[in-house]
Amino acid sequence: MATPDFILALREKIGTAPLWLTGVTAVVLRGDDEVLMVQRADSGQWTPVTGIIDPGEEPADAAVREVLEESGIVAVAERLVKAHVLPPQQYDNGDRVQYLDLVFRLRWVSGDPHPADGENTQARWFRLDELPELRPTMVDRIAAARSHDERARFTEGGVARP
Repeated sequence: MATPDFILALREKIGTAPLWLTGVTAVVLRGDDEVLMVQRADSGQWTPVTGIIDPGEEPADAAVREVLEESGIVAVAERLVKAHVLPPQQYDNGDRVQYLDLVFRLRWVSGDPHPADGENTQARWFRLDELPELRPTMVDRIAAARSHDERARFTEGGVARP
């Protein structure tokens, strides 16, 4: 995955020290029964589109931008559906990070999915009843986006809240 320039500049100053970053997961729905999924080039896993918010960028705009950059799909952000902290992680090069992930529900507007920027090997629509094997956290993000609850899900004191 391409590392944003602002993170490369930070890494020049702090080395591999932990960074707190804000990311987005963009769950793009087409109609009532399809979701956009991409197959990551780095792990081979299928996921909704994910990415890092640029400094000063509005989170919903970041979700829309990432979808267009990674899949060629034009979509509109409808609402924030989940906010959660991911576990700390360390990349192969030693860089340590932890993400605040903001999950957005997006509605497809136009375009046919394709791996547009090299971060993914495939991009396609899946019927919601025929999803590929997914990590539980991705299943939960899709479920949050499909929910008709107007409130975003979050965790408080280690306990998930609707």
